[in-house]
Amino acid sequence: MMDLKSVMEILFLKFVKRFKMVELEGVPLIKDTVEQWDAIWNFKARPDDLLICTYPKAGTTWVQEIVDMVQQGGDLQKCARAPIYERMPFLEMCPPKPIRTGFEEAEAMPSPRTLKSHLPVHLLPRSFWEQNCKIIYVARNAKDNAVSYFHYHRMNKLLPEPGNWDEFLENFIAGKVAWGSWFDHVQHWWEAKDRHPILYLFYEDMKEDPAREIQKVAQFLGIELTEPVLNRIVQHTQFDSMKTNPMVNYTTLPPAVLDHNISPFMRKGIVGDWKELFTEAQRKRLDDACARLLAGSGLTFRAQL
Repeated sequence: MMDLKSVMEILFLKFVKRFKMVELEGVPLIKDTVEQWDAIWNFKARPDDLLICTYPKAGTTWVQEIVDMVQQGGDLQKCARAPIYERMPFLEMCPPKPIRTGFEEAEAMPSPRTLKSHLPVHLLPRSFWEQNCKIIYVARNAKDNAVSYFHYHRMNKLLPEPGNWDEFLENFIAGKVAWGSWFDHVQHWWEAKDRHPILYLFYEDMKEDPAREIQKVAQFLGIELTEPVLNRIVQHTQFDSMKTNPMVNYTTLPPAVLDHNISPFMRKGIVGDWKELFTEAQRKRLDDACARLLAGSGLTFRAQL
């Protein structure tokens, strides 16, 4: 019997194509996701579900592994039980059949579940709000987020072609990329934290003091960490450790899906990498957009440490 990776490789080699984008309530999403939208929108959250939500490439996998380590008491073997995408299903991901969708994987899981999503606030299935589920949100500064998303488009054979950097940045600023506007995403989730049990984290804070931010996660989940366990989680979730860990670095997916020869899924994991790509004019353009579109929100981001 073939393993999941072998099945996926055969399927994707045969059917691989870049997803098309269509708008749903003003947000560009993958066409395959929109075609399954009724099932996604009517997904039944459970009261003990934990949802990890981010704008794409804002530190999603990092916080997923931190959460699993906290939940498993720092047990490395338990966290190596399966790739991260199997441990925490990606709710709105709809791959080719017969591979199960993210919501189908979630429905088949026993409680308590930890799930992942990139959906903006207004598209999150309403049952998460009705069940008062805990949500962890991670936000990353716009410049680094844009650069990471650009490189991810280059290596992800399912996402639309990104074009060159200049073209991609214009689309990013205009919100014409999958999951829509970064500005709307980070701001609306920031506002939602005043009404729901949401832990809002910043990528830059996590880089600056991982132990402090991991303690925030543990406290939010009602879990006490001893100092040895906390230190083990800090070490295990350092970028260099995760970059070589096949349970989190996505090398378990076939190259027909993610081509790490173009760009590794875990590339640099630093704050300030945007300086390698941005021209001075582009920096000013994005800074001006942030100042205008985030005005009055109370949100501030650090683009360097």
